Order: sequence, then structure tokens, then C-alpha cells
Amino acid sequence: MDDTMGTAILSSFDKYTVFSYNGKKITFRTCDNLERYTKVLLWDNGYLEVMAKYKHLDYEIEEYIDLIPVLESLYMDKNEFLKPIKEVKINYV
Repeated sequence: MDDTMGTAILSSFDKYTVFSYNGKKITFRTCDNLERYTKVLLWDNGYLEVMAKYKHLDYEIEEYIDLIPVLESLYMDKNEFLKPIKEVKINYV
């Protein structure tokens, strides 16, 4: 996927969530039991609603990710980083 066209990528590994766009990868700690994200329900300029599968559950649950505090703690210009993102897709390689 060409992230220069406004598509960011969400994935996870171990205890971490990865959000990448335009050559930048933001990695932050998440729940120990997260197996994987399965679907993006909403992207709203830094706020995500997603479906997630957890190891201890037989079903998916709705989760919420707010990237604003993460970007602020990394001293990143949130407006500059988020403005060109039009959609978020899940991708596991």
C-alpha cells in the first residue's frame, strides 16, 4: 500500500501496537492478550475505533485507540502527521 496516498497502516506484535504512515512507525505498548486487530471501524483524525481479537476470548471486541497522547509524548507535530491521513488499514506481514 502506498501510504503517500493517505493510507496509514495499523498492526500489532507481542504486546505492541504499530501505526505507520509516510515512512514513520509509531510503536506503543498495548494489552498483553491482544492477538490482532481485525477491522477498522472509524478513523477520525487520530482517533480509531477498531475490532480486536484477544487470546483469552472466542469473539472480537470493539477497541478505541487515541493517537494524540502518543504523538504528544513523542514530541511530534500531531497536526502535521495526522492531517494527510485519509484512511487506516490493517496489515500483518
